[in-house]
Amino acid sequence: MYPDARYEHVRHAGNVCDLAVLLAVGVNPGQPREVLGVSVSLSEAEVHWREFLEGLSARGLKGMELIISDDHSGLKARLYLFGQAARRSVFPSVPWQRCQFHLAQNAQSHIPRVSLRKTLGGVLKSIFNAPSKADAMELEKRALNQYAKIAPDWCEWLDQNLEEGLTVFSFPTSHWRKIRTTNGLERLNREVARRTKVATLFPNKESCLPE
Repeated sequence: MYPDARYEHVRHAGNVCDLAVLLAVGVNPGQPREVLGVSVSLSEAEVHWREFLEGLSARGLKGMELIISDDHSGLKARLYLFGQAARRSVFPSVPWQRCQFHLAQNAQSHIPRVSLRKTLGGVLKSIFNAPSKADAMELEKRALNQYAKIAPDWCEWLDQNLEEGLTVFSFPTSHWRKIRTTNGLERLNREVARRTKVATLFPNKESCLPE
């Protein structure tokens, strides 16, 4: 399952607010992606994600093998993906893959000099493209030793965040390309943006939902 969120301008309780549109896309073997659910909430706070996931579960969602998403902003702490507390309370046995594309983007803000961006970006790419998790962890260890003095913040970030993007190695290699990132959602997001940009303001929460 790929959970995601976007924000839309909505008139709510007498005010114009940026409300979070939470959605989830699922993939079954041999079938196209399908939207599992959509919900409009005040924010991406853990309580709203939990209500959304509980709704999916109540409607019969089961058999999930992996959840792939970004570490959405605005939540309590680093581990609270969409939030992870919500995921763990509703689907505690389902592993999580943090999107490697967004992970690499986040890494850029911890690099101390522009001149190091290409080098450290290449290091992270080589880790993600390692043939196994053991090899990836060995490459991380080498990077931490090599760049500890010239990029300490990046090394600290890498040590704290990297493993969240390595769950992919627990799955068959034939699946890796499609489960490393949330890039498969980009087409859907572009289509949603194309349709919603003509509506500069939604009159209520219900009008944000698909018919």
